[in-house]
Amino acid sequence: MTAPLKHPVQIDTNAKAPACLYVGEVMHQRMKPVGHRFAYKVYSLLVDLDRLDEADRLSPLFSVNSANLMSFHEADHLRGTTNTNLRAHIDALLHEAGLDQRAARIELACYPRVFGQVFNPLSVYYAYDGNGEILALVYQVRNTFGESHTYVCKVEPGEVSAAGIRQSRSKLFYVSPFIKMNMEYHFRMNVPAEHLRWRILETDHTGPLLSATYSGARKTLCTVSILACLLQIPLLTWKIVGGIHYEALKLWFKGMRLVPRPAPPPAASFRDQGKFDRQVATPRRPDKWRDGGGCAYED
Repeated sequence: MTAPLKHPVQIDTNAKAPACLYVGEVMHQRMKPVGHRFAYKVYSLLVDLDRLDEADRLSPLFSVNSANLMSFHEADHLRGTTNTNLRAHIDALLHEAGLDQRAARIELACYPRVFGQVFNPLSVYYAYDGNGEILALVYQVRNTFGESHTYVCKVEPGEVSAAGIRQSRSKLFYVSPFIKMNMEYHFRMNVPAEHLRWRILETDHTGPLLSATYSGARKTLCTVSILACLLQIPLLTWKIVGGIHYEALKLWFKGMRLVPRPAPPPAASFRDQGKFDRQVATPRRPDKWRDGGGCAYED
């Protein structure tokens, strides 16, 4: 059956669009106990949760909550909950985290469904007040075992600077089968603009263990950009899932062995658990993270 013809939404060029694409690269670099690095070209979606109806009309090739070549489905981010409205679900999490005002706007950065399939290792929600100031970030993490955990992080005084938003959380959720649980995450995220940049540094009590980054350039979400993404990376979801298992196999051959998977934690956490003193993970130079091979990461 033919889908009903969509009427493209008219976007004010001086206003922010209800959704856009970011085209870029994801990179992981492991510093210990063995070195390992990979980088893959990917594209991601940024969508305003209050403007899903508008986003649904941006292109005949893109749909919200229905099938298309590229699509966004709220249900993909609500698995394991009784909610059907994603905005209401995130509002409830932010309220439980102690946010004393309802966010005026919430944006979600994630991978889109492509040909009906999606896997999001990390989805990030940005909550803003009425003046456009960032109030909180919500990190929704998934593993390949079908489990997920959400770290809800209010933005505290001193966490925002010109370099981005810096936050830290103790690791509560099993992700890589080769990394133990007694770790901490150090996030540095920028507010989405012309570029979207994420940096996550995972540390143990001796210092940095893994650096993961994503950097993408903004593209208008339209038929031309969708076709360009599909032609360049036609099987995005399969590339992500296949890449995870391929890199895991290479780590196995480098001598890494599986860490037992514990029982999953509660669905969400709202404050840092403080598993160990972060001072022991202080970098050798105050502005850099360094591994033993001299690789430096800005903090």
